[in-house]
Amino acid sequence: MPILTVRHVTTYRYKQPVAFGEHRMMLRPRDGHDQRLLDSRVDITPEPSEMWWVHDVFGNSVGVARFGGRAKELRFESTVRLDHRPLNALDFRLEDHARTHPFSYAHDEVPDLARSIERHYPDPDREVDRWARRFLSRDGMTATLDLLQAMTHAVKKEFTYIPRAVRGIQEPTRTLKLGSGTCRDFAVLMIEAVRSLGFAARFVSGYLYSPGHDAPRREGRGAARVGGGSTHAWVRVYLPGAGWVEFDPTNGIVGNEDLIRVAIARDPAQALPLHGTYTGFPADFLGMDVEVSVTSDDPPARKAAPLPEKAAVQAAR
Repeated sequence: MPILTVRHVTTYRYKQPVAFGEHRMMLRPRDGHDQRLLDSRVDITPEPSEMWWVHDVFGNSVGVARFGGRAKELRFESTVRLDHRPLNALDFRLEDHARTHPFSYAHDEVPDLARSIERHYPDPDREVDRWARRFLSRDGMTATLDLLQAMTHAVKKEFTYIPRAVRGIQEPTRTLKLGSGTCRDFAVLMIEAVRSLGFAARFVSGYLYSPGHDAPRREGRGAARVGGGSTHAWVRVYLPGAGWVEFDPTNGIVGNEDLIRVAIARDPAQALPLHGTYTGFPADFLGMDVEVSVTSDDPPARKAAPLPEKAAVQAAR
């Protein structure tokens, strides 16, 4: 149960002093049985004239800052510490009727899940539909977890991760055509694919702990994750009995291991880590720098006898 520290610094630079409008931050991880927030701090320069916190429609913690005066630079530094508890991807307890696909959600859950089941992006030629159906068994019954695991691993294996600083999401059909994208693009592709099969799915924004960039924690955990050094995005799928389960198609992770959940939303536009406005000329904006580091407070692992082998599923503004 490692204690993780996340440091997230965003700096906006301008050619001349500008006035800042309201800025909204989604930087505070969500508390739950698998991650517990120990400490959270946000330092903003210049200091805002007002700042407060609200919960949005999804229960995410949103910081709101307003400013007076002008400046050539605006800097947000968020530091959080949390107790992160990875869940074994093989321990999900599905209800019997949900062990194979297709299945139906309970009548009393459908009204709350409906918007997370419906498609959000155009697919006129049914390209995403066809791609999703690759993972179904020909006999019409497919093990639910096998299906979702296979799709998660397929994205990691078949698509190329290419960082992109430009804000926005690549449409799933374009991701299929290019065979590449960011973690956001891969998350949206998988969300739309599982929705086409009748699953309820949501977008998750947060952070990624990459053991390969930190002290070794245990045998088999030396490789660096893809997508570290910035905010990260992945998928949640609602499974009867197990609840909302994490899937990171960028890294082929099933379960929450190394994933620090900050914001959950139906659509990526509802989970922006930081956004706001300024008053000035368009040419005044010189650029934005983002730095994210996630480190473990655990001491380096000692050499020891091999552990017994256990079956395991590997698991932006």
